[in-house]
Amino acid sequence: MAVLQRLTAPVALPCTPGFPVVRDAVLDVDDTGRIAFFGTASDAPATDAVVRPLPGLLMPGMVNTHCHTPMSLLRGMGGDLPLMPWLTEVMWPAEGLLTEQDVHAGMLAGCLDLLRTGCTTSVEMYFFTDALADAVRTAGSRAVLTPGIIAAPGWDRLGTWEQMRDDVSARIDARGVIPDDDGRIELGYGPHSAYTLPPGALESVAAAARERGALVHTHVAESRGEDAHVREAHGSVPAMLDAGGALGGRVLAAHSVHLSDDDIAVYARHGVAVAHCPGSNAKLAAGTARLLDLRRAGVRVGLGTDGPASCDDLDLWHQARLAGLMARVGADDAAALTAADVLLMGTADAAHAIGRDDLGALEAGRRADVVHVDTDDSAFVAPSDDAQLVSNLVWAGGSRLVHDVWVGGEQVIDAGEPTRADRRASLAAVRSISARLRGQV
Repeated sequence: MAVLQRLTAPVALPCTPGFPVVRDAVLDVDDTGRIAFFGTASDAPATDAVVRPLPGLLMPGMVNTHCHTPMSLLRGMGGDLPLMPWLTEVMWPAEGLLTEQDVHAGMLAGCLDLLRTGCTTSVEMYFFTDALADAVRTAGSRAVLTPGIIAAPGWDRLGTWEQMRDDVSARIDARGVIPDDDGRIELGYGPHSAYTLPPGALESVAAAARERGALVHTHVAESRGEDAHVREAHGSVPAMLDAGGALGGRVLAAHSVHLSDDDIAVYARHGVAVAHCPGSNAKLAAGTARLLDLRRAGVRVGLGTDGPASCDDLDLWHQARLAGLMARVGADDAAALTAADVLLMGTADAAHAIGRDDLGALEAGRRADVVHVDTDDSAFVAPSDDAQLVSNLVWAGGSRLVHDVWVGGEQVIDAGEPTRADRRASLAAVRSISARLRGQV
């Protein structure tokens, strides 16, 4: 493949095994939008490509493993309620008023927010699939779309859960799990949860997904009360899914806060991955996931923000810090999760959790999803020291220092601003829709 551009930087964090810090870094992007070479300048091949020297630091685009990005339209509504009243009394009635055009506007605004923080890929559970895909492409980001499958009161306006399942299957059968070579869109299944679907539904959706090699993305054990009837009958949601043969294949269990030792063993045995959302869980007082126990058991864990109506800021750096802080406090151990550990949970580990070995690291053959971080800031007091550099990035720097972002080798954020969509026009559209909703709810 022909090399189209070369990025150079004083330092890069490839987020590959061993967590190396690469000085005098070079990254080549080929004409397919993948990384052709990554390494030091002394090892780089000769090139005729355009060379762009960058100050600061390069790292892979972050991967948000659980989000409902169009809920940017609902940010702040019911913000002081616990999970179930927040869902049933505020969110679901408001969502019932959303049109396909509304969802497109909310998704576009959220995608721009994500990109500006250095998050290039999000795993989405929402409705109006065509609108979601178009918004992702308009923003220039990347998404795993798992259309919601639900049978809760009020949602029948979108069809039965069987129709929702079959729509996803038909889309995948027509064009594949990843419809286009650029990999901007992946399709999966989003059965909402055990408490919003009838018996047997999760098993049916899982079977359809396994047949097609697609991701199943579902909420599991987010709060103690949500699935009380499942716990009473089966002991836990993981136990129910295990007994029904719904596990295996590609399963991503969002939240997974209230798990027993046996549940964690079930996850490990079946290769279930977890989307860890500490900010949303804390805001809704849902609890604290057993992150260290999951990692010790070999369960793949990636960070997620959850939707911007429950987590609010769509900043995966914030989730990384919370994950590290909560784990340290819970274990009474300041070394329980290092800065490198939590950064990996937002990059390579997150990509591994969703089964995407083409994302999450700077490595030849992977997608050229690249973030340029400005290190000319007081957050970085010892940029020449590897350990202190990583510590400064995670604990003091983060999203505010993201300067440029590339997705598939295309620059989509330039000096903090989107290149493919008008951020201010997008914000104005979201505010207009939000005002309309407030007048109707």
